[in-house]
Amino acid sequence: MRIRVVGAGVMGRGIAQWAATAGHTVELADARQESVDEAVGFIAGMLDRAVEKGRLEAEEAAAAAERLVPLESPLAPGDAVDLVIEAVLEDLAVKTDLLTSLEKVLPASVVFATNTSSLSVTRIAAQLADPTRLAGLHFFNPVPLMRIAEVIPGAATRPGLVPLLVDLVKSGGHRAVVVADTPGFLVNHAGRGLITEALALLEEDIADVAGIDRIARDVLGLRMGPFELTDLTGLDVTASVIDTVWQGFRHCDRLRPSYLTPNRVAAGLLGRKTGRGFHDYRPDGPGILAEPPVTGILAEPPVTGDAARAVHVPGDTPDARELRRVLGAAGAVLDPAPGAAERTLVLIPVWGTTVAAAVAEFGLPPGRTLGVDPLSLTAPRRVLATTPASDQDAVRDARAVLARSAGSGQPPAVSVVRDTAGSVAQRLLASVVSVAASIAERAIATPADIDLAVTTGLGYPHGPLAWGDRIGAARMLALHRALHETTGDPRYRPTRWVTERAQLGLPLTEPGTPPPHTAR
Repeated sequence: MRIRVVGAGVMGRGIAQWAATAGHTVELADARQESVDEAVGFIAGMLDRAVEKGRLEAEEAAAAAERLVPLESPLAPGDAVDLVIEAVLEDLAVKTDLLTSLEKVLPASVVFATNTSSLSVTRIAAQLADPTRLAGLHFFNPVPLMRIAEVIPGAATRPGLVPLLVDLVKSGGHRAVVVADTPGFLVNHAGRGLITEALALLEEDIADVAGIDRIARDVLGLRMGPFELTDLTGLDVTASVIDTVWQGFRHCDRLRPSYLTPNRVAAGLLGRKTGRGFHDYRPDGPGILAEPPVTGILAEPPVTGDAARAVHVPGDTPDARELRRVLGAAGAVLDPAPGAAERTLVLIPVWGTTVAAAVAEFGLPPGRTLGVDPLSLTAPRRVLATTPASDQDAVRDARAVLARSAGSGQPPAVSVVRDTAGSVAQRLLASVVSVAASIAERAIATPADIDLAVTTGLGYPHGPLAWGDRIGAARMLALHRALHETTGDPRYRPTRWVTERAQLGLPLTEPGTPPPHTAR
C-alpha cells in the first residue's frame, strides 16, 4: 500500500516509521519542509536503534528507510496513493482545511484517515464533498511501541473502510479496536475512571498524592499511580481530555471533573515537562517521594507500635474470616470478642461502607475501631482507615499489627488513610469498572475491545471488565450500591451493565444476547 502521512510531528513521524517498517511505501509531508527533513532523519535514527536493540535486522531497517518518500507539499499529486493519514494540529478547522484541499488533488479512490484523539470524526467528514471516504485511525505515542490503534467510523463512513483499516493495523503488528464516534473514543474515555476518582479522593483529603499513588501501585497492581501517570502525560493534556469527555457526555456525573485541576494548570504545575506537577521533579526536588518516617496519624512507615496488642475482628462475613486468617497466619493475638479489655483493637473490613457507620450500627468502641480494606489483605501494602474519633495509640498499634508478616516473608507496608466509603483502592477500582461498564452498555465498543484497549493503551494489569470479574459481578454490584447509598453521590450509581450481569449470573465480559434491533 502507498500511504501519505501528512504532519511530520511526533505522531506523524511515528506513524510513518510504523508503516514503513510494516512494508508500506510512505510519503511524508508537512507544511514546513524542514519538519519533513527532520522527521526523515529522526526515523532513520530510530530504525538504527531498533537494529541495535535486536528488534530489526539491518536489512529490514535499510529497506524501511528506502520506503520513506519525502514530499515538498502535502498537496502534491498522487495517483498511486491508496491512503492518506493526517496527523496535523488537533484543531477542527486545520484538519478540515487540509482534507478538503487533498480531496481536490487526489483521486476519489483514495481513503482518508484522521489521527484525531478528541475531535468528532463525523464533524470532520461532514466538510468533505464525499464524507464516506473518511474514518478515524487513532494511534498512541510512541506509535511503534504502543501496539494499539482505534478505528473509528463516522456516521457516514462507508462500510468497507473499517475492515480495511483494521487489516492495515494488524498487518503492522498492532491490535485494532473498533470504536463508536463518541467523546474520547475508547482509551481516553476509559482512562477517566482512574484519574477522576483519584482527584476526588485528593479533594476529600482521604490521603495525599504519594499515598494514593502507593495504594494504586501496591494494592491494585498498577505500573504507575494516577498522579505519577498524570505528571508523565501532562496535566494540561489530562485536564483537557477530562473536560472534553465530561462535556461530550452532557456532564455525566460518573465523569465529573475536579475543581483542583484548573488552578494547577494555570500555575504551570503540569508535571515532568515543567519540573513540577503533583510530584516535584526539579533538580533539587524530591521527585517521587519515598515513604517518610512516622510523624502523625496519617504518616506512612516505618511502623512503630505494639504488634502484640490483641485484635478483635467482628462478624462472620467472608471478609472478616479472611482478615482473621491473615492476622492469625502472621501471629497476631486474636480476641474472639471485644470484651471488657479496653486495649483490644477492633478491626473492621469495610466494603463500600465506612468505619463510622459500623461503629454506630454495632455499638463498637469508636476510639479503637479502625477499618481495613479487604483488597489489601493479599497485597504488599495493607490499608488502615481512621475516623475522627480514632485514638492515636490505637492507630499506631493497629499499624504494627498489620505490618506483621507470615513466616520469613517481607513485611507488608501499611498506609493509613481517612475513613471514606470503600477506602482508596475500592473507590479507584469501582470507578475504573463502572466507566468501562458504561462504555459497554452504550455499545461504544465490545467488552473484548474495551479490555484489550485498556491493557494495551493504559497498561492496567487487567482489562477493567475482566478485573471486575476477578472480584465477581455480584460483589462489584454490592460495592457500587454501597458507595452510592453511603455517599448519595450519583457518580457511584450502579450501571445497568453490572446490575444485569450480577442478577443473571453472567460475567462482566459477556456481551450477552443482543436485542432484535441490533442482531446481525
